[in-house]
Amino acid sequence: MKKASDVKNITIAGAGTMGASMGETFAKFGYKVTIYDLFPEALLKAKKLIQLNHETEIKEGIISEEKAKDILNNLSFTSEKDSFKTTDFVVEAILEKIEVKHDFWKEVSNIVPDDAILASNTSGLSITKIAEVINKPERFGGMHWINPPHIIPLIEIIKGEKTADETAEFLKDMTLAVKKEPAVVNDALGFVLNRIQLAILRESLHIIEEGIADKEAVDAVMKYGLGPRYACLGPFEVCDLGGLDIFYNIATYLFEDLADNKEPFGILKECAERGNYGVKTEKGFYDYSDGKAEEAIKYRDMMYTKVSKCLFGDK
Repeated sequence: MKKASDVKNITIAGAGTMGASMGETFAKFGYKVTIYDLFPEALLKAKKLIQLNHETEIKEGIISEEKAKDILNNLSFTSEKDSFKTTDFVVEAILEKIEVKHDFWKEVSNIVPDDAILASNTSGLSITKIAEVINKPERFGGMHWINPPHIIPLIEIIKGEKTADETAEFLKDMTLAVKKEPAVVNDALGFVLNRIQLAILRESLHIIEEGIADKEAVDAVMKYGLGPRYACLGPFEVCDLGGLDIFYNIATYLFEDLADNKEPFGILKECAERGNYGVKTEKGFYDYSDGKAEEAIKYRDMMYTKVSKCLFGDK
């Protein structure tokens, strides 16, 4: 069975926020990484993002300036598919549309070496469905990194219907090799993290719609209440420590009153339909114009880094 120690060359497909930071992470641990994207301008943005990440990491004492140079030396950027011919491991992080992923994998899975391991960083599309076009689908699985991937410890390892146990073990081994925490899950829309995250978002939107609180109050509850709690304990641990009798009693009257909308609604729908996508367009739930977008990214990364260092050490 292939192990992380057998890997020399890694190819990341997609030079967006996720692809750039995943490539940076692998390079940090000595792997030779090629970041591939069809669009040269995307590669330029990836380089800029990695440099921005390094500024925060150097400031927070995560890496030295010398280490940042080593990471950059382990990275290359290309719009040519030649890198797939000699790669040991491919992680795809392209557009979240099944037809786009199918077009990519149908071609690339026939270019890579027969023993190359393949993975998708999809946030919630079916791994089983993506695998339908892949040559040797048993070597393919999900490897869902969490934004920002160079900081957040978790990686979900997703087993599709045809994912071999050895492939899942390899993906877990690669996760541990870059000092991340693997959670192995079976294929389901949204996997685990996004099923929980979207349940929180749905109730948060419902709270605003019902006039219970505004978005600033909801964000405050998460940051200063639930955030510290769930940074340390999972929901089942929280319940055990708080008392299952208490949580059961609350559930008997509160479950019925919680949101159960089946389609996106409220200010999420309004923002999306207006093209207000958040930081990437400088307007979303909040305003990010006049340089506030980059400041928001820096602040997020600084805070995530401080929390991660406190809870998990220097992973």
